[in-house]
Amino acid sequence: MSELQGQCMCGAVSVTATPVQASLTACHCAMCQRWASGPFLSFQADTGYAALGPVRTYQSSQWAERAFCGECGSVLWYRMTAPGRMHGQTQMSAGLFENAGGTELKLEFFIDEKPAGYAFAGAHRRMTGEECRAMFAETADGEA
Repeated sequence: MSELQGQCMCGAVSVTATPVQASLTACHCAMCQRWASGPFLSFQADTGYAALGPVRTYQSSQWAERAFCGECGSVLWYRMTAPGRMHGQTQMSAGLFENAGGTELKLEFFIDEKPAGYAFAGAHRRMTGEECRAMFAETADGEA
């Protein structure tokens, strides 16, 4: 995949990232709904991404932090902080990049928490909250 250039809404934060694969993820958990005012659409960024500008982070759970622009509040990324095989994995906000970097939706997290007012079309994987929590618990334990 090619390196992408993006920025927050006000332009104070510029981001360079390379998607690990050409796929988007949508998370419908309650935290993402509050944070992104809807589903959090993202792609997994390869290591070596860069962000310049007033980036702020918030430790939102025992296993992850969320980043946002300190000026306009734009959602930047979600990063795994717990030890284990997913430590450091970063889900970059697709909205920072033109046409979401040209990727398509392949996975939805917390599908059972999705509001009834919308649905994404297509044949892609959908995981329940129970499935997601089990996956994150395995990650935190360093198993699987």
